Amino acid sequence: MAILQHLMAVIEDRKANPPAKSYTTKLFEGGVPKIGGKILEEAREVVEAASEPGPEGRAHVIYEAADVTYHLMVLLGHLGIGWSEVESELGRRFGISGIDEKAARPPKP
Repeated sequence: MAILQHLMAVIEDRKANPPAKSYTTKLFEGGVPKIGGKILEEAREVVEAASEPGPEGRAHVIYEAADVTYHLMVLLGHLGIGWSEVESELGRRFGISGIDEKAARPPKP
């Protein structure tokens, strides 16, 4: 099993069977405001790390990218969205110009 699929399975299990001493459980308890805040925090940190030079900067980007990915997956789990659904959406977009894909979206209200 790929690591992201395995992680999503663990997150989904934490939602169904919340252990008391689980960071994921605490995030679920805080709902979208708590999880969303962590996503914003981690996204900022990954962007900040991207400007750090050398191997230490690279390692820091990888570390922060893992954090933002984990928190995004917790949000998806909170909303009952499976990782396979995200993969399907990415697959749908594969081979389509990002500019064309964006132009084909319905206008925002």
